[in-house]
Amino acid sequence: MLLLASSSPSLSLSLSLPSVSHLHYPLPSSFPCPSLHLRFPSQATPLRLHTPPPLSCSLNSSSSVEQSSSLSQMQNSLLYSRAYWVTEFLIAWNVDVANEFSCQLIASKNASLTIANGQIQGEDLKVELQEDRAGLSANVLEKFPHIRGYKAFKLPSTLDVKPLLKSQLAVAIYDSDDKCRNCTGLQLPGVLDELFSYNGPLGALFSEEAVSLYLWAPTAQAVRAYIYKDPSGDDPIEIVCLEEENGVWRTKGPKSWEHCYYVYEVCVYHHSTLRVEKCHANDPYARGVSSDGRRTFLLNLDSDELKPDGWDDLADEKPTIHCFTDISVYEMHIRDFSATDLSVQPAFRGGYLAFTLQDSAGVLHLKRLSSAGITHVHLLPTFQFAGVDDQKENWRFVDTSIMESFPPDSDQQQALITAIQNFDGYNWGYNPVLWGVPKGSYASNPNGPYRTIEFRKMVKALNHIGLRVVLDVVYNHLQGSGPFDQHSVLDKIVPGYYLRRNRDGFIENSTCINNTASEHFMVERLILDDLVHWALNYKIDGFRFDLMGHIMKRTMVQAKTALHCLTKEKDGVDGSSIYIYGEGWDFGEVAKNGRGINASQFNLPGTQIGSFNDRIRDAILGGSPFGDPLQQGFVTGLLLQPNDHDHGTEENAKSMLAASMDHIQIGMAANLQDFVLTNCKGEEVKGSEILTYDGTPVAYASCPTETINYVSAHDNETLFDIVSLKTPVDISVTERCRINHLATSIVALSQGIPFFHCGDEILRSKSLDRDSYNSGDWFNRLDFTYNSNNWGVGLPPQEKNEKNWPLIKPRLANPSFKPQKIDILATVDNFLNLLRIRYSSPLFRLKTANAIQQRVSFHNTGPSWVCGVIVMSIEDGHDGFPGLSQLDPIYSFIVVVINASPKEASFVSPALQSRSLQLHPIQVSSSDEVVKCSRYEASSGCFVVPQRTTAVFVEPRKT
Repeated sequence: MLLLASSSPSLSLSLSLPSVSHLHYPLPSSFPCPSLHLRFPSQATPLRLHTPPPLSCSLNSSSSVEQSSSLSQMQNSLLYSRAYWVTEFLIAWNVDVANEFSCQLIASKNASLTIANGQIQGEDLKVELQEDRAGLSANVLEKFPHIRGYKAFKLPSTLDVKPLLKSQLAVAIYDSDDKCRNCTGLQLPGVLDELFSYNGPLGALFSEEAVSLYLWAPTAQAVRAYIYKDPSGDDPIEIVCLEEENGVWRTKGPKSWEHCYYVYEVCVYHHSTLRVEKCHANDPYARGVSSDGRRTFLLNLDSDELKPDGWDDLADEKPTIHCFTDISVYEMHIRDFSATDLSVQPAFRGGYLAFTLQDSAGVLHLKRLSSAGITHVHLLPTFQFAGVDDQKENWRFVDTSIMESFPPDSDQQQALITAIQNFDGYNWGYNPVLWGVPKGSYASNPNGPYRTIEFRKMVKALNHIGLRVVLDVVYNHLQGSGPFDQHSVLDKIVPGYYLRRNRDGFIENSTCINNTASEHFMVERLILDDLVHWALNYKIDGFRFDLMGHIMKRTMVQAKTALHCLTKEKDGVDGSSIYIYGEGWDFGEVAKNGRGINASQFNLPGTQIGSFNDRIRDAILGGSPFGDPLQQGFVTGLLLQPNDHDHGTEENAKSMLAASMDHIQIGMAANLQDFVLTNCKGEEVKGSEILTYDGTPVAYASCPTETINYVSAHDNETLFDIVSLKTPVDISVTERCRINHLATSIVALSQGIPFFHCGDEILRSKSLDRDSYNSGDWFNRLDFTYNSNNWGVGLPPQEKNEKNWPLIKPRLANPSFKPQKIDILATVDNFLNLLRIRYSSPLFRLKTANAIQQRVSFHNTGPSWVCGVIVMSIEDGHDGFPGLSQLDPIYSFIVVVINASPKEASFVSPALQSRSLQLHPIQVSSSDEVVKCSRYEASSGCFVVPQRTTAVFVEPRKT
């Protein structure tokens, strides 16, 4: 239930909406958004109003009952915005108008419109509209595809439109007796884009003599800036009235404003309250903010005082990336990294500065990953987000000694964590407030310039240990909306513009809350400006886009272009080395290009923008994160070691396994649309012709950098946890550890870009929590001393996990499920070896689709396949010989054999006979005694690989 509350006691509106229980829930295209629970001020008194059905204005009323119903609906009509002002002189509305009726635009500058006795009162202006029988133009429908079929109404070409847009607006239809038969408010983004699109300065600009402020607010009636000396308390030292020029409000102040704070007071009509409100908001282009988040800090990012030593030279010191296919990504949450690391001094734990230490357990672990091959650290949201108070003195804690006293399957731990979860220092951060400000809770002091200085120190430190930095950006939604929410910013400044609205005028919530509308010019501009800001001012090396499918493809392409235009000579940044990728799920109102061509998986080929490959994840593990948690996949025992889940007949399970292997093989070939594979039926098909269970093509990429292969991420269970759920309960923990490694090996040795969740390599557990976004440090703990993987720390929080508690409880209670330090150490070593193998040959990182098609082959295909075995070869050429060019100076041929079976497997291939293949030297010298038993017989072309093992065979070049 959503409550829209007005400052007027006479108006509140309750609307039923689909629910979600937290603010980050990425979904594949075939799943709807989960449920939404929003809390609003308790003093608002709700009046339940049902959505009135569309009124047909070509009919006459036939009874007093109908007239009464119509009048009741009319009273509510101004609460809706069902008409669209799409261009300067054109309005679209889904309504029929009889010949004897008229359509009018109505305006009231002080928002006095009311409806009584079939009359609209309080207007300043009425303008008659004429229906345009030609309908809406192609340009309008391209921008607003969801209003196809709406009628077009023309405004007089002599009308001065700009001043009207500051008023309360409605369109109404009157009958021949001048009675209002239908009316509604208007959505304005179309006309605002046409008349007020702007490319000039925004935010605070600093010069040697002055500080200038610029705010885009074309519908505002007045704007004032309150200047404060301190982050809180006290009266303003100055109140400045800004002047407007074509929708942009500006003022120039003295240089002494620098290091002060300010708040905008925007006098503007707000459609959600039907009133002209005085909204107090931060600057959308804020670069700093006070500890309570209520005041924007005037921060000159070019000041030398804010730069760590050598900051301006960092671009020359960054780790080298020759090609995007050389990237491998390690995803991490800033607080997780060090919050419980006792080798980090308490003041640094959970924050930016923990990354600047040289010998903490976490930093030493990162150095090992970097030296083995990880190139990029992906940080979960680091911008200013809601859900964690930046003032640490307000945080609440749980006594961990009490928690440790409870049994591993107790519900007491989660009860204590849940009781404080909205008051502690933990949240993933997918609830954005200000995109361009570093999060204050990660800084030693959230006031002043500290968050900027420390963020820069973090980036520099990571670069110096060989790791580039990726930011997780959340441009698809905002935490706040309306004129009163303390987290609302954009919707206070230009109400109804920045947030995407449905056909009734209410905010779309398919991303979970307050969807943004990148199809609007100034929303797109804000996103582009923000990306360039992070690249220039924080020297960020990549961006991961949360729910990227809710952003328009045009925005993503322009983002890539804007970033790649940055140069070291001009900007101090090599923009061509910045990689962008995201979640290309296609759902909600944007599905099937419902709001324009969106950045979904199938719309991105040719852009070289990466998107997550959920197909390979689901085929490897089984099912999906939204299905039965016991459904098995390739590595978790499907057909080969069944659990208690009903997978149908043996023949059905065999068919499922064969399909999963097809999906994995296409994924290992970078999920290329045109890669040709012999499928499980013996047919030669392209990747785009292999279909998922719902008929969606498996492959969507046109080049390898468009595919992010992964098996786990921050969402859903960790890799070790999901393996522990899906595998039979009676197998050993050693076997589960091998399965964990087997899954990561597929990702590590695939073409495309591998992505690993922090902790995949140390058997990380969250005690089977499927959604730990707000589960505190307790369930999200990392131990880089390798003593514990955090398994069995209590039943995971009830809200997201209770329905699975019957499955979870016996597993947590069973001590045989818990890995020991020796298991964790072995997994770390095996993971590092996988990375070393990937970077031992450029053949694992082919740069083009053609190279993959020409060089990569799969051998255990067709109907006569060996169950649970994938065999991939990668061929290189020889200098001086026709055919393939030579890429690898060391190896001329590589074969990867993945055996997911619980038993040793052999595979014979005549095509692979008589080669000089030997086990990769890294595996020969590894601590894994099992993989060393892998062997190849040249005479027969037979490979023998132990159970649950990935073996890599190489053919050294002859010297």
